[in-house]
Amino acid sequence: MCDFSLQHAKSRPAVVADKLVSHNFGRGTVGFKGADDPIGDATAVCILPGTELAFDKPIKLRWSADDSKSLEGFTTAIFRQRDQDKPSVHHDALEMPDGQQILLTHLEEGQTATVLQLPAPPRTDAEAAAQKRAEFAG
Repeated sequence: MCDFSLQHAKSRPAVVADKLVSHNFGRGTVGFKGADDPIGDATAVCILPGTELAFDKPIKLRWSADDSKSLEGFTTAIFRQRDQDKPSVHHDALEMPDGQQILLTHLEEGQTATVLQLPAPPRTDAEAAAQKRAEFAG
């Protein structure tokens, strides 16, 4: 499942080397679709926490709740989830190389990224818990 606001959208899991585009799915959130998906019939690409992404250009935000955040030309990020204990909030985030996290829904539309690496399969219960996606529906 993707972020709560995409729960009713058609979706598929990300795979290594996927070419993705940030896309507004019309449900109050920006997520990723395949680069070749038509805009009117886009499939949300769901990403596991720990997945590494490389953007073609420096990451840009459409807006941020914190005006002090600066992305400093970052072109790589690790997908994370935050606030998993809170229902009805956006959970999907990108962790920048400096450690700051930006909600995925704050990304400017039309940015392209490639899935570099998926997280290793969990070997312990703690690793499995770290990769578990939020299950709340908004």
